[in-house]
Amino acid sequence: MIVVMSQEATPEQIEAVLRKIESFGLQTHPIYGVQKTVIGVIGDDKTKVVETMAGYSGIEQIIPILKPYKFASRETHPQNTVIDVSGIAIGGDKIAIMAGPCAVESREQILNTARLVKMAGGCILRGGAYKPRTSPYSFQGLGEEGLKYLAEAREETGLPVITELTDPRNIDLFCEYTDIIQVGARNMQNFVLLTEIGRSGHPALLKRGPSSKIEDLLLAAEYIIKEGNLNIILCERGISTFETYTRNTLDLSAVAALKQLSHLPVVVDPSHSVGVANLIPAMSMASIAAGADGLLVEIHPNPNAALCDGPQSLDFETFTNLMHKLRKLAAAIGRDL
Repeated sequence: MIVVMSQEATPEQIEAVLRKIESFGLQTHPIYGVQKTVIGVIGDDKTKVVETMAGYSGIEQIIPILKPYKFASRETHPQNTVIDVSGIAIGGDKIAIMAGPCAVESREQILNTARLVKMAGGCILRGGAYKPRTSPYSFQGLGEEGLKYLAEAREETGLPVITELTDPRNIDLFCEYTDIIQVGARNMQNFVLLTEIGRSGHPALLKRGPSSKIEDLLLAAEYIIKEGNLNIILCERGISTFETYTRNTLDLSAVAALKQLSHLPVVVDPSHSVGVANLIPAMSMASIAAGADGLLVEIHPNPNAALCDGPQSLDFETFTNLMHKLRKLAAAIGRDL
């Protein structure tokens, strides 16, 4: 259930409504908008709110929310949420291109990549410092040293950085060094991790699990939002199907569906979706045409020598050419890059 306050409602009236709802043993989650305040109500028995507060001073409307994801739903928040990440708006007219290597391998590698991303027109640098790998013997990342290299790249280029957090015990470290915390597909339903990110208030990119429904992704986002953190970017990265030619099957219908169901920005990771470098440019173009607010693309100065995900990494020349094409496509659909 949500309680919509009128545009003229005073701070005192909003506070009085919050206290009254809480007196019924219910939880309140106010969302303070530019024009109106919306109060989310969580609890088992909300009938008292409807029965006693319909004419309460400052209340415009009381709306039941039938979907299980209350705060991620567009019913609760009709306007698109635009997330500000160090001056970069994600979810508005401008398309955000996040690019970089799967893993930070060295200081030289990440600095050179950051310079290229900046020069090509990308706005956010990606790179894995801690790498959860299927095999315990594969390269696991540089850890805190990798975070420091990312921070140095940000200092030189001005690009905000995004990297994956796998252990909730490292939340403070990531808030110090990164601008966006990435929740990988394997951790989409790591509810302890999601709760800690929610409490941190730090911007987060939440990837869809390979066997997860759209509703599962939105419920995972709900774990973050219920802690008061609305700074969430949803990410479609392909799902597991019977097809084996590509690494996963890119579900572009999810982009359109998520934009209808939720107010949160949606980006696509074409690299993990297909796992084949020569398919990534076409899937990137298709993602933007489907309405994605950005891309998360893996690039590497020498994909053949990459310590992880080389086959799905674009080289610098291919990425630069892709950016030229994306710029034209964005203009054609009334957006900017």
